[in-house]
Amino acid sequence: MDLLANIFLKKEIEQLVLFFMVGGINTLFGYSLYALFLYFGLHYTLASLFSTIGGVLFNFKTTGIIVFKNHNNKLLLKFIGVYAITYLLNIGCLRIFDIVNVNMYLAGAIVLIPVALIAYTLQKRFVFGGNEGEINKRSNSLL
Repeated sequence: MDLLANIFLKKEIEQLVLFFMVGGINTLFGYSLYALFLYFGLHYTLASLFSTIGGVLFNFKTTGIIVFKNHNNKLLLKFIGVYAITYLLNIGCLRIFDIVNVNMYLAGAIVLIPVALIAYTLQKRFVFGGNEGEINKRSNSLL
């Protein structure tokens, strides 16, 4: 039993590390889009909008394929839902820190890892995990 638990734990840790690595790539991609749009003269509001849309789509594919080994494009709405939930959670946490006068740079750093862990858990359980994700893993794919 301990061997199975250790194998499961090792796989879970490897997947979580991969999630954070892919998250770094996704962040770099999203920021690069933002900078590119600014370079070509878009207003920062449009640059932010388009880079966010592009970043979410890129993140959906990289997280789904690389981290969770899932190509199912029908999961995009669930993925966006998890993004919305983690965004609201992040804003709520930052608001609490703001009320108690914590520096917002420090507050952002403090909530970064816990919110990322929650995002990982929600994506694993409600987006890419479960029967729907497994059954449709090889179907409905553009890639």
